[in-house]
Amino acid sequence: MSVIAATPARAQLGAVGLVVAGLICQDVGASLAVLVFPTVGAVGMVALRLTFSAIVLLLVARPRLRGHSRADWLTLATFGIALGGMNLLFYEALERLDLGATVTIEVLGPLVLSVATSRRASSWLWAALALVGVALLSQGGFDALDPVGVAFAFGAAALWAGYILMSQRTGGRFDGIDGLAIAMAIGAVISLPFGVVGAGSALLRPDILVIGLGVALLSSAIPYAFELLALRRLLASTFSILMSVSPAIATLAGFVVLRQAVSPLQLLAIGLVIAASIGAVRTATRPAPPPEALGD
Repeated sequence: MSVIAATPARAQLGAVGLVVAGLICQDVGASLAVLVFPTVGAVGMVALRLTFSAIVLLLVARPRLRGHSRADWLTLATFGIALGGMNLLFYEALERLDLGATVTIEVLGPLVLSVATSRRASSWLWAALALVGVALLSQGGFDALDPVGVAFAFGAAALWAGYILMSQRTGGRFDGIDGLAIAMAIGAVISLPFGVVGAGSALLRPDILVIGLGVALLSSAIPYAFELLALRRLLASTFSILMSVSPAIATLAGFVVLRQAVSPLQLLAIGLVIAASIGAVRTATRPAPPPEALGD
């Protein structure tokens, strides 16, 4: 009997709750970050988040730095750059777009990656459906999207796909969360000088430091811990489907915390992207047909 089959229904339900709680934490953290953009800007907020996240992860993981090859460090450096760049572009988009719109566009990265790695031509139908949903966002659902913000969001989507690929490669070379902790530190080292130049002494204000720590915990440390616990009880496909609802949770967080308006067209667009994400995951994880079923 498989581990999943033997897992009590209550445990699986608790794992689902952990994933959803992690998504809520992420979007509440993003909302808090938006509130301090007028003081430290997107770059300053990225520097704070990555720095505090790196400190927390390094303290927890205590990674081993010796005994790694040059290829290991090159992989890790690429991972850190992808991680830092993804966060920077995401927050730059947040400075110009609503939270729901930003996350809806950003989720296209993992979706397209899932479609591209699938062996089924039908997977591209889900990508087309997602693009239709995003196209609707420019038709009044988000009050005329800022084109620069959209470009940043698409950039964050591309780097999210790169982050996933490099995370897999790093996981094969480093134990536990050692690779993530070091990559986070690399991202922090790269972003901190830009944050200091952009925000100046505002980064050292006690209230800003507290908010930065809160954003780091809510957006990185807590969700990652919840995901690790959940993945012990859930199939990867189930976990991916749950992650697909992140645009809806982001829109709700933007509405509740930031008072960002939600229109029917916006909800339709988000619904299409979520449906496309779920469809792509289900298609990618469905067993491939046997050779005799594929025809000549």
